[in-house]
Amino acid sequence: MAADILLAVMWLGLSAYVLFGGADFGAGVWDLLAGGAERGRPGRSLIEHSIGPVWETNHVWLIFVLVLMWTGFPEVFAAVASTLYIPLTLAALGIIARGAAFAFRKVSVELWQQRLFGATFAFSSLATPFFLGTVAGALASGRVPPGIAEGDLVTSWLNPTALITGALAVGTAAYLAAVYLTRDAERTGEHDLARSFRSRALITGVAVGVLSAAGLLILHADAHPLFTELTSGRGLPLLVLSIAAGVASLVLLWWRAYLLVRVTAALAVVGLLWGWGLGQYPHLLPDRNVDQAASTNAVLTTTLGALAVGAALLLPSLWWLYATFQRQHHPNP
Repeated sequence: MAADILLAVMWLGLSAYVLFGGADFGAGVWDLLAGGAERGRPGRSLIEHSIGPVWETNHVWLIFVLVLMWTGFPEVFAAVASTLYIPLTLAALGIIARGAAFAFRKVSVELWQQRLFGATFAFSSLATPFFLGTVAGALASGRVPPGIAEGDLVTSWLNPTALITGALAVGTAAYLAAVYLTRDAERTGEHDLARSFRSRALITGVAVGVLSAAGLLILHADAHPLFTELTSGRGLPLLVLSIAAGVASLVLLWWRAYLLVRVTAALAVVGLLWGWGLGQYPHLLPDRNVDQAASTNAVLTTTLGALAVGAALLLPSLWWLYATFQRQHHPNP
């Protein structure tokens, strides 16, 4: 029971990272596509305001998930870290380069410096979720066996399921960011930007839907057990929820219901994520279920106790941080 609770908490942390960190990465994609220095200035200013105060905070969720995996499911952590160290290293380098470039661009005065750091920030925002997505795809397709580096170091994450999952991660990040930024622009009275991000959200939402459908076809051929669970097993209700929320999001965007669409867009993404988790449960790795891969009961109960205390301190602070920096933005003249 303690192992299942810890796994659920870990999945909640992963959901938070996808929703907040994913939108963070997606904002970098739109920064890349904002246009030239002058034409793209209003959009980049809005993006900078939206992610500037919290971009480091968003990665707390990733650290949270990794620490829980290391503590509660050490065998899984060892297998993932050793077999998938190439995409994990590339993702880590992307996070570092992205953060450094974002900070340096803000203090650069030369145009060439701003362009260099801006390009680094944008490229890292595109590459990092892709490599993180390939990690998820490797796990979903059962290509990470128990043991140290027992899986193939290349084909474990360079395969049809992993590649479509990486592309879906990028598309999802861009979609969430466009939805969030549409509301931010409307709230600050930047109606031209709101219309622009609304159009991007609609286009990206359709593209993500197409990628999701393609992903199911690829799962049918490349990871059939998970495909079966998603389409006729335990994951089906959540898959239906994801599809329904995705369609509702497109309708709400069309109707310009920018606040409510944040909820449905998040439901569409979380439904897909939890559908995968429920479809794969109780197996974390091939031939390893939750109970087999978990730490001792003493470690699990102590970890859960520490999490309860930490949540009481951290969650109100995070809520206050996000709320404070969403209140006011003065667009550039």
